[in-house]
Amino acid sequence: MYIVILAGGSGTRFWPLSRKKTPKQLMSVFGGSSMLQRTVQRVLPLKPERILVVTNSLQAEETARQLSFVKEDIVSIVEEPLARNTAPAIGLAAAIMERTDPAAVMAVLPADHYIQNEEEFRDTLLKAEKEASRLNLVTLGIVPTRPETGFGYIEADTGSGKDGIFPVRRFVEKPCLEKAREYLESGDYFWNSGMFVWRADVILDRIRIHMPDLSAGLSVLRIPASMDRLSSLRGEVADLYGRIKAESIDYGVMEKADGVVVIPSSFGWSDVGSWSALPEVMTPDGEGNVFIDGGRVISLDSRDNLVRGHGRIIALVGVEGLVVVDTGDALLICPKDRAQDVKKVTEALEDRGLTELL
Repeated sequence: MYIVILAGGSGTRFWPLSRKKTPKQLMSVFGGSSMLQRTVQRVLPLKPERILVVTNSLQAEETARQLSFVKEDIVSIVEEPLARNTAPAIGLAAAIMERTDPAAVMAVLPADHYIQNEEEFRDTLLKAEKEASRLNLVTLGIVPTRPETGFGYIEADTGSGKDGIFPVRRFVEKPCLEKAREYLESGDYFWNSGMFVWRADVILDRIRIHMPDLSAGLSVLRIPASMDRLSSLRGEVADLYGRIKAESIDYGVMEKADGVVVIPSSFGWSDVGSWSALPEVMTPDGEGNVFIDGGRVISLDSRDNLVRGHGRIIALVGVEGLVVVDTGDALLICPKDRAQDVKKVTEALEDRGLTELL
């Protein structure tokens, strides 16, 4: 199995800790290893043939530094000059894989997700690898635990599956609360995790059918025979990315392709999409507060808060449901239920020319 890790995100919802050069996946959100490092450590027991990390030019140097603990002949880094969503990144990775091994099975994983039961996760990937060898496009669907409105869903034909693998009927955008409750009750819907397993030649064939412009651009890349020489592609990739449109693999391929199947999964997953998601994956105190990195916090009659300090004492008095993040040069305070709007702060900073804080 080959592993492709998508590590080019900007992580704007984790400002002010997340910045352009050090976004969420390069941060130590939980303390210790960064999320990228945890993603790589998670798959190493599978003894992958190769780990290909797709990131952007601003983050490439730090990505390489953080992954220096892995043998150089296992990890390769590909730089994207521009953000073009997941379809170009996956297509580029698949084209590189196919040059090495046309029948390569590649697992595509985001760099910034949390997995609680890592052994079960690896077992699921091995199950998906077998299914991908049958020329199907496999996606991992998370068994929902609540009527979540912040995720897309996958509707499965649970009446015609086999061995816990089901044909996909359709992909559904983020629903309203009423629809999310219906999805939860039906048992046929799963959260779209953004994790996929397929053969490189199969996904390239589907890209050829459903995204011909991207396919044409990928087909003329002079991909070196050795992954150790991928830096030679920078100029050609820059030219390609300057011509193609940004599009997700879900919209570009998965919603239209034949042979798409889902494996329902329950290995303790979170996309850690914003500060408000951290209490789900970290242990709170008796009042529901989460203090990251052992921050120096005094909490008096305060509940359900998340605090990340920067050495200074932070005192909470009679407050509830707040996110407080201090990075020394910036301080974020917002209600937890508005954490998704933190990305609007980065937009405001850019509008005001305060790029040193981005």
